[in-house]
Amino acid sequence: MTDAALPSPAAARAPSEAAARRLKKRYAAERRFRFYGRAAIVVALAFLAVLLGRIVMQGYTTFASYDMSVPVHLDPARIDPADPTGANYNLMVTDAVMARLGLQDDEFGVTSSKVMALISNDLGFQLLDQVRDDPSLIGKTVTVTGPVRADAALYYKGEVHRDAPEGERKLTDQQLDWLDELKRQGLVTSGFNFDFLTRSDSTEPEQAGVWGAVVGSAMMLLVTALLSIPIGVLAAVYLEEFAPKTRWTDLIEVNINNLAAVPSIVYGLLGLAVFINWLAIPRSSPLVGGLVLALMSLPTVIIATRSALKAVPPSIREAALGVGASRTQTVFHHVLPLAMPGVMTGSILSLAHALGETAPLLMIGMVSFVPAPPESFTSAATVLPVQVFIWENASERAFHERTAAAILVLLVFMIVMNLAAILLRRRFERRW
Repeated sequence: MTDAALPSPAAARAPSEAAARRLKKRYAAERRFRFYGRAAIVVALAFLAVLLGRIVMQGYTTFASYDMSVPVHLDPARIDPADPTGANYNLMVTDAVMARLGLQDDEFGVTSSKVMALISNDLGFQLLDQVRDDPSLIGKTVTVTGPVRADAALYYKGEVHRDAPEGERKLTDQQLDWLDELKRQGLVTSGFNFDFLTRSDSTEPEQAGVWGAVVGSAMMLLVTALLSIPIGVLAAVYLEEFAPKTRWTDLIEVNINNLAAVPSIVYGLLGLAVFINWLAIPRSSPLVGGLVLALMSLPTVIIATRSALKAVPPSIREAALGVGASRTQTVFHHVLPLAMPGVMTGSILSLAHALGETAPLLMIGMVSFVPAPPESFTSAATVLPVQVFIWENASERAFHERTAAAILVLLVFMIVMNLAAILLRRRFERRW
C-alpha cells in the first residue's frame, strides 16, 4: 500500500496567500468605509457651521441698540391741554435735536426733514403718553429716551460705510456728520437691545420685536399639545394593546404611516376648509393654528408611542397578568408608565417639528401684520416662523438682520424643547 502523495509546498502556500489577499481587501474596504463615514460627518458639520455662522453674523447686531436721550421743551403754544393728541411731538423732538446740533430750519423744512429721518417715532409717542397721563408737564422740559432710526443704527453698527457713494445709501454725508456729533455729545448711547425681546411687530424696524410671535407660538403649541398628545397616545395604546389584528386595523396603520409623510401644506388646506370655512373659527388665531398643527402632529405621536410600547418586554405584561391584573390595569399601570420616556420624547420632538412649520399657517391667514401679543386663543396672532417669513420679505434693510435674530430665537426655543426631551428620557429611562 502506497502513502498518499503530499501536496507540494507551492500548493500549500496558494490558499493561504489567496486568503491573505482577501483579508487585505476586506481591511481596505473597512478603512474606506470609516473614511467615508468620517468625511460625511465633517461635511455635515461644515454645512451646519456655515449655516449657523451666517445666521449669527447677520443677526447678532440686532441685540445691540443705540438710544437717543433728548430733553424736549413742551411748548404750551404748540399743545392744546384739552386735546394733547393734536400736537406734533415728533417735530418737537426734532427741534430739540436741531438745537443741540446748532441747526436752523430753512423755508421749506428740508433740514428738519433730514434730522427727523434720524429719530424714531417712538420718542414722539413717549411724549404723547406722558402729556396725556400728566397734563401738568406742559410748559416744562421732559427728557425722553428711545432708539434712533434703523438706518442711523446701521451706521453706528458699521453696516453703512461713509466711503460708499452717497447715492448708494439712504443717509447723506451731512446726516452722517450729525450722527457723529450726536454721539460725541453723549446724546446717543449703546446697550443691549431688550426691546427686541419685549416688543411685538412694528412697521418701523427699530421698534419691531419678537415678543408677540413668542407668545403666539407658545399659545399655539399649548393647543397642539393638549389635543395631539392625549389623542395620539390613547390611539396608539388601543392599536398596539387592544385592537384585534384585522384588515381594518392594518388599513388604519398603513394610513397613519402615510399621513406622517403628507406635505404640511395639505394640513393647512384642510384647516382652511374645515376649521375656518365650516366651523367658523377665527382666522389667524392660536386656536386654529393649534388645531392644524395637532392634525399634523398626531401621526408622529402615534408612531412614536407604538414604538415605545413595543420596546417594553413581554415579561412585564405576563407578570402583571399572572398576579391577576386585568388587561387594562396591565397596560395603564405597568406598560404605559415604562414606555413613558419614549412617549414623551416622541411627543416633544413632534411639537418641536410643529413649531418650525410655516406653510400650513400661511394657509390659515397667519401672514397678517399683528402689532400686539394675542389676548386670547381666538385673537389674531403671529408665530416665530411666520414672523421670519414676513421680515425677510420686507423692503427695509434693517428687517433682514431682525430676520436672522428671530431665527436665533426660534432655534433657542427648539433647542430647549429638544433638551427637555433628552432630560425627560434620561429621568424616566429604565434599562432591562
